[in-house]
Amino acid sequence: MDVGEVVTVHFIGAGPGAADLITVRGRDLLARCPVCLYAGSIVPRDLLVHCPPSARLVDTAPMSLDQIEAEYVAAHAAGLDVARLQSGDLSVFSAVAEQMRRLDRRGIPYTLTPGVPAFAAAAARLGRELTVPEVAQSVVLTRMSGRASRMPASETLAAFAATGATLVLHLAIHAIDKIVAELIPFYGADCTVAVVVRATWADERILRGTLADIVDQVAAEPIERTAIILVGRALAAEDFRESALYDPDYRRRFRGGAS
Repeated sequence: MDVGEVVTVHFIGAGPGAADLITVRGRDLLARCPVCLYAGSIVPRDLLVHCPPSARLVDTAPMSLDQIEAEYVAAHAAGLDVARLQSGDLSVFSAVAEQMRRLDRRGIPYTLTPGVPAFAAAAARLGRELTVPEVAQSVVLTRMSGRASRMPASETLAAFAATGATLVLHLAIHAIDKIVAELIPFYGADCTVAVVVRATWADERILRGTLADIVDQVAAEPIERTAIILVGRALAAEDFRESALYDPDYRRRFRGGAS
């Protein structure tokens, strides 16, 4: 749906944590919605300053999906737009699909505004590009099975690791021992690993190591909050071929090359 439509629910990606990493569109939507639902456990309260002073603020952290749906229904009946503020970006691991499905069933319109994804923020904090020429040209965003939902049988860590792609694991720090055991046969014990805890938050922590020592590092500094695990050769690549994109002999639309 187009942002210009008269709608009830605006799903907004809040970004990874830092309040100034929300998009301009997301900020402006917050400023005009009289109701804001936000995941208080993973969305910084600093973002709520963009809401109208009189806005109804609802922390959804302790709520069930039925209760969240009831808030949408009540706001819709009252003719009030809702800003639904969710961490990171809406496209992965956001549980937005199940909310949209319920809104579709009720005929309640909505829009989606993307946010800065946590994996992108983690890469920026590490000062690394996740794709490096002739080292890794693919990024796999995945997770481990947990209480919230099981992984499809075909989506195994070994299957992804066999590609040699850069791996980014969300919601998986509890399984760091298992992850390391499964990845060493494919990447080698010396492969670079980084664990970024609460990327861009004030209490951000970064652990850098290899598959050989990251388990001990995590044991020494227990991680109980949101963390992303990044694994791959691209994270430490130094001696790699430069991209042909900027090679003087590379022909492209905006620059002629050598004949």
